[in-house]
Amino acid sequence: MPIFDFAGWVLNILRRVLYLVTRTQVFPESPETLGLRGDRPICYVLHEHHLANLLVLDHECRRVGLPPALKPMRDAAFSAPRSYFYLSRNLRGNIVPNPRIDHAAMLKALVRTAFADPRFDVQLVPVTLLWGREPGKQDSVLKALFAETWQQVSTLRHLFAILIHGRHTVVRFNAPISLREVIGESLDESRALRKLGRILRVHFRRQREMALGPDLSHRRTQLRSLLSTATVREAIFQEARSGSISIPDAQKKARDYAFEIASDYTYSVVRAFALFLTWVWNRVYNGVEVHNFERVTTVAPGHGIIYVPCHRSHIDYLLLSYIIFTRGLMVPHIAAGANLNLPVVGSVLRRSGAFFLRRKIKGDSLYTTVFLEYLHMMIDRGFPIEYFIEGGRSRSGRMLAPKAGILAMTVQSYVRSRARPLVFVPVYIGYEKLMEGKSHLAELNGRPKKSESLTGLIGAVRLLRRNFGKVHVNFGKPVALAEFLDARHPSWREDEFDVQAPWLRSAVVATANTLAGDINAVAVVNPVNLVALALLSTPKHAADLRLLSRQIEHLQCILAESPWAETIVPCEQSAEVVIDYVIGLDMVQRHAHPLGDMVRADETQAALLAYFRNNVLHLLALPALLACLVSHNQSLTRQRARQAIHGIYGLLGADLFLPWRGDELDRVIDRAEATLRGRGLILSGDDDTLRAPPPNSEASPELRQLGEIIRPTLERQFLTLALLQHSGSGRLTRARLEEDTHLLAQRLAMLYEFNPAEFSEKLLFANVIRRLIDGDLLEVDGDGLLCFDERITQAVAQTELLLAAEVRHSIDLIARAAVPAANP
Repeated sequence: MPIFDFAGWVLNILRRVLYLVTRTQVFPESPETLGLRGDRPICYVLHEHHLANLLVLDHECRRVGLPPALKPMRDAAFSAPRSYFYLSRNLRGNIVPNPRIDHAAMLKALVRTAFADPRFDVQLVPVTLLWGREPGKQDSVLKALFAETWQQVSTLRHLFAILIHGRHTVVRFNAPISLREVIGESLDESRALRKLGRILRVHFRRQREMALGPDLSHRRTQLRSLLSTATVREAIFQEARSGSISIPDAQKKARDYAFEIASDYTYSVVRAFALFLTWVWNRVYNGVEVHNFERVTTVAPGHGIIYVPCHRSHIDYLLLSYIIFTRGLMVPHIAAGANLNLPVVGSVLRRSGAFFLRRKIKGDSLYTTVFLEYLHMMIDRGFPIEYFIEGGRSRSGRMLAPKAGILAMTVQSYVRSRARPLVFVPVYIGYEKLMEGKSHLAELNGRPKKSESLTGLIGAVRLLRRNFGKVHVNFGKPVALAEFLDARHPSWREDEFDVQAPWLRSAVVATANTLAGDINAVAVVNPVNLVALALLSTPKHAADLRLLSRQIEHLQCILAESPWAETIVPCEQSAEVVIDYVIGLDMVQRHAHPLGDMVRADETQAALLAYFRNNVLHLLALPALLACLVSHNQSLTRQRARQAIHGIYGLLGADLFLPWRGDELDRVIDRAEATLRGRGLILSGDDDTLRAPPPNSEASPELRQLGEIIRPTLERQFLTLALLQHSGSGRLTRARLEEDTHLLAQRLAMLYEFNPAEFSEKLLFANVIRRLIDGDLLEVDGDGLLCFDERITQAVAQTELLLAAEVRHSIDLIARAAVPAANP
């Protein structure tokens, strides 16, 4: 009497329901091309354990005339109620798998039968199912999010994928594998099982690579090997011994660190994020202009790439990855601060390629080791990486002194293995209006930095209603690390690797400074930069429209004639168009007047404009310095001007990452002089004297305003030198000097209305002090105190040629008054 197959009946009902939302494309179109033999049973192999996959398989088998998967498999030596098995179970979350792999019961039974009966054979037909096409062909965020990826997915996510992608399902029947041929002459049943499992896993992997590209998921493919490296195992042992904990507890701690650090790159999330960002950029920006990206595409094949952009905004992370992805290259893995690992946001960033680094890792040797090995693994395997050598965002708009941290790890990793050529790609990112502008000003005025939070991000949604102008991104010439090391230490390949080697430390510092200079060298000059440079040089941040236009024309000409012209991207719009554009961004105001329209920046606008002036300050530093000398002294010899510039250049050049030295600097000075003379801003006679234009001429205030561009930087340096001079050698620590100069600058700005808030940015003073140490003008003794000699006094004396007497007196007075407080 036949037995009612209740399970089969239920599955049949479910299959009919599933096909209400499912449409398939089956390969091959004709089953005859598979070469199946009619005298041998067929068993289908599915990769992942999902009921919907089985129902689709059974339906398509019936439709193309193959034996149904849900029907019994009958043979003289073997029978089973169904004709399929799943290769793998859901192992999500397992970082260290059980070495004893549990094979499917059906596969075990087939192998057991084959060993018992030499005549028995079965045709194993692997079947690949893909719910949705490749994410690159999706045109909506939702579809991209639920398209096929390399990761095993939950039942709920799979259900969403069916509902969204069911009508674009691909079913691929693959050529049969003979069980008997695979087993061959093997005498070991367990070995035959492992061999079959390996063959099938490789087969499914190749099928998915063909459809989705290579598997880039860190957590599934990398963390296992990371935690098993000799370096990490040794660190785990040391952690257990020093912390008096068990080895399993130390291993768990290392795994937790690995999960905290590692990215979880998911192509579908990246694609969905790119679609979302396209919408965001179209709402808040007038466009994203990209320059010289071909430098990246040319060097990408066969090279590991480290992108090193300047850091101006949180948008930097998203913008650079978006540009790279939409131009067909792999999204870089971004070193992000742990402060961005927020609920929801952190997960999205992690799946978009971000890996997280704690701000302070000193003292935790296990965390440091895990991070170092993770970074080394990515570099060694050729993953593109992105990080900011400045460490944090610049609140002033200037390039900050690079921090060696992750850059040192990169150089050390490359010297250690040299798996493939490695290049650094400097990237300049320039904004016309900054989303974080007001928060930057608040922090510069002394308000503590607000920690990043989910509520803060939600509050930032209101910014989507505002216009932030254009964004300009320029890619610099790649720097080959091997060539750079060859020039610094030719025998580095032969030397035994030593992380403490003096030459290696020196190479890291040199690499950092070179990259900072290379970023500055590819600056993009936008309309806001030009208006900021011109307008902030006026006494009340206001100017006649015609005179402002003329000053902008001077700046454009100076830039066009400077050595930077070969690498920067200039603003070629007319001065009138530039001014109208900046007015449209609400960065300045235009006031009608019977004697001629005026352009003015109020207090807040002026403070914000200072940021954009500082973006390109380095491009005009030498012409402005020369203008400041001539304007302040009215007349001086060419030789005296050159001596003064050389005297101040050691500190100024290092502060602004200017590249010229020696005779090359003299040629740049001569070039700047020729440009200023050509514009009528400097006069010269036969007696080798440089003169300022007559006081009643239109060129006189124009020269003075050009010199004003560099004044805040000179005042910052003079304040530092004056405080050192009055405190005395061996009296201040580096940290105390940084803090005192920062506080004095804030006080000076409030008492004398010297400069906007950016004048007192602590990081800029830290940069000045660092440059004094690097230039051997300061020396740190064994107690951490700063020592110096009479050269500090000589450097102070140079400012007499550059700063007005009342400015020097005010700075000197407040520095002198601060000495008792600094030395109680």
